[in-house]
Amino acid sequence: MQAVVKWVDGAQFLGESGSGHAVLMDGPPDHGGRNTGVRPMEMLLIGLGGCSSFDVMSILTKARQQVTDCRCELEAERAEGVPSPFTKIHMRFLVTGKELKEAQVKRAVELSATKYCSASIMLEAGGVEITHSYEIREA
Repeated sequence: MQAVVKWVDGAQFLGESGSGHAVLMDGPPDHGGRNTGVRPMEMLLIGLGGCSSFDVMSILTKARQQVTDCRCELEAERAEGVPSPFTKIHMRFLVTGKELKEAQVKRAVELSATKYCSASIMLEAGGVEITHSYEIREA
């Protein structure tokens, strides 16, 4: 896996993935940015949610669950001072579908957290406390 991050201006950077996609990152005005893109730490949090959501959907699809929507809401706490890494992250999955089996949703979230989500496992190994919850909604 490869990526390149290029400085654009002020606190603005363009990240380009090895797969050919780009994303703009920027800082707040009080740090020299123009607030034109996501913050790098927000990008990390979004990446975690994407990684785990990918797993959850893959597992539920293989289990033949009729999912119509899957949303992962993340809430993070950071250490005071500099650096300020994440200390706690809570991931809340809102899974909507037709006659979803709770055991399958629970299993999908647990398997992502403990076996498949590289981002989650890496952050936990670095000392971040990650918790999970889920809610099932009928479509």
